[in-house]
Amino acid sequence: MPLSDPEDYYDENDEIEWDRLAATLHGQLEWTGTVEQLEANLPDTGHVLDVGGGAGRYAVWLAEQGYDVTLVDPSEGQRAIAREKIAGHGHEERVTVRAGDVRDLGFDRDVFDATLCLGGPLSHVLNADERVAAVQELKRVTKSGGPVFASVMGRLNWLVLSLVRGSDHLVDAAELAETGDYDRSFVAQLGHDAAFTETHFFRADEFEALLEAGGATVETLVGLEGLASVLAAAPLRGTADELSAHQRAGVRALVDELRTDRTVADMSAHMLAVCRA
Repeated sequence: MPLSDPEDYYDENDEIEWDRLAATLHGQLEWTGTVEQLEANLPDTGHVLDVGGGAGRYAVWLAEQGYDVTLVDPSEGQRAIAREKIAGHGHEERVTVRAGDVRDLGFDRDVFDATLCLGGPLSHVLNADERVAAVQELKRVTKSGGPVFASVMGRLNWLVLSLVRGSDHLVDAAELAETGDYDRSFVAQLGHDAAFTETHFFRADEFEALLEAGGATVETLVGLEGLASVLAAAPLRGTADELSAHQRAGVRALVDELRTDRTVADMSAHMLAVCRA
């Protein structure tokens, strides 16, 4: 399978993306860690922009909390699932779904009370200058002082998973460690099918520098899955899903305890930054 562009990848994995945050302990940790930051930092009311909102899990949750939501996503398949899920939960009047790209959102300045860019839309922008432009867009459409929430995919976690899985990507792991770019040129030299779509994997310092370059003031950086990020590894997936309730509670407690530790955040599958526009 050749490396796909993100829009095609998410079109092909539309239902999977809705299930991703609930189906496994790994996904649940990403969800609960994100919702914790939303609850702590969102304004009490208002209009929230959900950029790259995919199948609509966060949009549905926001509507349930009483927010008006505009979800934008470049994937037609994701937007279709989002409309279906939003209607199924009875939130058509609160949530609008439209096509959009994080690099050019097409809204006026200072429109939204808060902006979300969760799960990794910034990770799918391979050009560094375009990533800065994307952050500038997130800030531009958010009212001054309003919160901007952005999460990206972590580079160290991808490399650790390659080690655990014994992936063929290990042949060129040093290159990915240096650049973070899982792109066509990188995959072409591997000699086997792509494992994901076009992605830039971040280090913590790099992520914060990007946000600051785009004009967003970083207040908090957390690791969403933390040390439990390794549970996504194929040999461990079944084991993780078979943990007892007591064991799962222990994993959650560990992740919660170390969530704001910078080293752990850098190792996490997803890093979340809470910023101010």
